[in-house]
Amino acid sequence: MQRKAHRLVAAPVAGLAAAVLAAGLAGCSGGSGGSGGDDDPKPGLGESAAPAAEPGKYHTLPEPCGYVSRETLRRMLPGGGEDGDPDAEKLYRGQPTITYDADRRVGCRWNQETPDGTRRLSVDFERVVSYQAGVSDEERARQLYDKLADAAHIPEASSGSSPSAPAKAPSPPPSGKDKSTPKDAKGAKDAKSKGAKNDPKATGASSRPAATATPPARDEPELGSRPLDDVGDDAFVSDRLTNGGADVHRDVTLVFRAANILVTIVYHQQPTDRTHVPGSQDLQGKAHGLAREIEAGHFSN
Repeated sequence: MQRKAHRLVAAPVAGLAAAVLAAGLAGCSGGSGGSGGDDDPKPGLGESAAPAAEPGKYHTLPEPCGYVSRETLRRMLPGGGEDGDPDAEKLYRGQPTITYDADRRVGCRWNQETPDGTRRLSVDFERVVSYQAGVSDEERARQLYDKLADAAHIPEASSGSSPSAPAKAPSPPPSGKDKSTPKDAKGAKDAKSKGAKNDPKATGASSRPAATATPPARDEPELGSRPLDDVGDDAFVSDRLTNGGADVHRDVTLVFRAANILVTIVYHQQPTDRTHVPGSQDLQGKAHGLAREIEAGHFSN
């Protein structure tokens, strides 16, 4: 009888122990979740508290190959042919620049080959987007522009002057009468005549100086690389002349920034006649005119 009673009591105790164990496990499980929240004294600081950067003014880019007018292309690529001619149409149509994100960067190139030489023109548009907290798209575009200007060694604009104005042509060498007296001039002439008579070699063709190579002629003053103040928010032009004997060509690069857009124009000319140096004023003037046309058509608002 005692053994039976013992078994009856033991069964409830075992059940009670199982219930306590289950309750303990449940308490531990709930405590782990609560303690995780208690260990994080400042919830929500894992997210960035920096203010979002201001978006750029411009959200789209123009279609570059169809954006430059036919009249401008004729001026910059002379001798390309008349409208309707297959070669002329191919030239003026241009070649789109390969890009992997047309929302961020687009461009177009025109290549012209004629008996007079080679001309190349390219236009590139880049919409700058900042991924730095607190740095706007426009500020990032300004930073990139400054890097380009530094790489091109653009001088600082002098105060009180217009950096976009063409450089003044150098003064021509003095001509006509000099400041010497008639007596001095007569004496110099007599000495020269006397020296020529005493020199047995100073007769006929032997009196001519030895022939020298004719240097390439420059009909225009060199404008050089400089900042511009009448295109976009910031602008500069870089002018590079290569004159290596048989290789004579000029490359003019004009870069301007309009808010968060960077526009780059590259204009190249290489004449067949190496004695003809491409004019600085001519190439810069045409590139400058194209920049003004682009700004007026897409960035005037």
